[in-house]
Amino acid sequence: MRSFILGIITAFVLAIAGVYVFVKRGGVPMETTAAPLPFEESLAGMAIHASIGNAGAQKNPNPLNESNLSAGALVFKENCAFCHSTPGGQQSAASTGMFPKPPQLFKPGEMVTDDPEGVIFWIVTHGIRLSGMPGFGATLSDAERWQVAMLLAHADKLPPTVRAALSH
Repeated sequence: MRSFILGIITAFVLAIAGVYVFVKRGGVPMETTAAPLPFEESLAGMAIHASIGNAGAQKNPNPLNESNLSAGALVFKENCAFCHSTPGGQQSAASTGMFPKPPQLFKPGEMVTDDPEGVIFWIVTHGIRLSGMPGFGATLSDAERWQVAMLLAHADKLPPTVRAALSH
């Protein structure tokens, strides 16, 4: 039994040493132009889902109406559009060079319209570590973060006035 435990400890120490040498010798590319490591996207996705937890159960306290969507559009333009663009807008040079690339939240296939507003609110509030996505919990009010969450959750069916507000 003692040799079994010693074997487990030795294997653990060797694994840690191997990871250290791998990282120290440049085995983990840190440039944003490098391809993702094997399993990097899967591991990051699992970590994000674990962190978000049951935030999807949170309900937006603001009513879904054009006023809240318009307010969310203004907050989005001032704080988010630089990385996530606007409907029909161009991706900024800075966001083009980011890794991972920030989703263009008004582009089909990159919208978060299938995410619960509580999840979007959580991401806007806390950000996502190592992605360039900041948390706005200290800089935007709860109402503003919920308005942005509402806007993004309904990005595929915004009233023309809200789309126009985003584009100007």
